[in-house]
Amino acid sequence: MQLTTIGATGLEVSSVSFGTAPLGQLFGPVPLENGVAAVDEAIDLGITFFDSSPYYGDAEERLGIALKGKRDRVLVGTKAGRNPGEIFDFSAEGIRRNVEESLRRLQTDYLDVLQLHDIEFVDLDPVLDEGYATLLALREEGKCRAIGMTGYSLAAARRVLTETEVDVLLNFAHGTLLDNSLSDTLGDVARERGVALMNAAAVALGLLTPAIHRIAAEGHMSPDGVVAAALRMSEVCEAAGADIAFLANQYAIQRSGAITTVIGTTNLHHLRQAVEAASAPIDEELLQAVLACRPDTATHQWQLGLPENA
Repeated sequence: MQLTTIGATGLEVSSVSFGTAPLGQLFGPVPLENGVAAVDEAIDLGITFFDSSPYYGDAEERLGIALKGKRDRVLVGTKAGRNPGEIFDFSAEGIRRNVEESLRRLQTDYLDVLQLHDIEFVDLDPVLDEGYATLLALREEGKCRAIGMTGYSLAAARRVLTETEVDVLLNFAHGTLLDNSLSDTLGDVARERGVALMNAAAVALGLLTPAIHRIAAEGHMSPDGVVAAALRMSEVCEAAGADIAFLANQYAIQRSGAITTVIGTTNLHHLRQAVEAASAPIDEELLQAVLACRPDTATHQWQLGLPENA
């Protein structure tokens, strides 16, 4: 896989990264041996970056177990500020407590990437002041090598880019077949500021998978117009005999403008498919037919966080 440097840090990440929320059993039980096998497979496939968080169940502890004897072969990133029970604490004390607990669970004495997690759920001013200052201090102390912030909100992301000097910014669900605003809205300013963009939620929480028909019937957090667009995209792919999830991963990895796309799975087949999608040539005719089904650009895929941060 292609390797790209995170800003000016010298840290190189693969175009596909491993997201550990499923490893932490956030979406259902995963036997430990299956999780360890998925981490091993990811390393063998050339994935260099593993993204975790205290919010992801027991993901950090399991990742620490899986990376025993392999820590020097990968980059490990985790987050601070969002905790189980929907407890948000971006104070200096809270961030430092998160970091020390994460280091213990991950069985390491430093983090390659430390990010503040889902900042749009709180007042942004303290996050961009005390929270950011704490990241700078932790990087200076050698607790982490690169710093950043994560979230869904484009407005919050733009404030991070313009009001801080982070190394990386991870944005969720805006580099997909349904929505290209990661590149359109954040790309230019990120390049100007020397900030590396990371992409997540390539399949839009299941909308861009063969399961869309079941998901649409059961209900999804996206507006009806977005679900309808995903259904139309699925029908186009079905008529062409193509796998919409594979195309969604191709687009997110190859066309989103991000240096890496975080793929969350412990399913070995899905993991291999994501890595294959990183380099497989895109069927341009199919892609254009699918993109023609996109919802209106003013339509949010879903609303998260405080309204004032939207």
